[in-house]
Amino acid sequence: MAAKLGEALRAATAEGRARARAFPGRTGQDELPFAVTAAFDARIRGQVERDPRIEDERDRVLIAAVKLAETPPDEEPDGFAEAREGLIVAIDGLERVTLRHGIVSARGERDGGGTRGEPLAAQD
Repeated sequence: MAAKLGEALRAATAEGRARARAFPGRTGQDELPFAVTAAFDARIRGQVERDPRIEDERDRVLIAAVKLAETPPDEEPDGFAEAREGLIVAIDGLERVTLRHGIVSARGERDGGGTRGEPLAAQD
């Protein structure tokens, strides 16, 4: 059942949001973009069929993470807060798009995430 993979997606994006909220600025700038997508990449990315809409949303997350990492929190506190919120919004978008368009892949089926070809979320 794809519900298992949907739950894993929600957990992975929750982890990304937690990393975004905990990012203090300055330290770990180079690691932040891939840190916020690490759980998604490890648990979800190969489990769903490749879809350009999902990849575009993942790219948006990486771009937003770079923006946050490059915004100095001491010099631009409002900009830093806006960049953090932008990253969280991008992660939310990745979750929504993956739920809406994600289809369980053969690997996802092998790993118990659902039946190959099954959508992650019930289609309206």
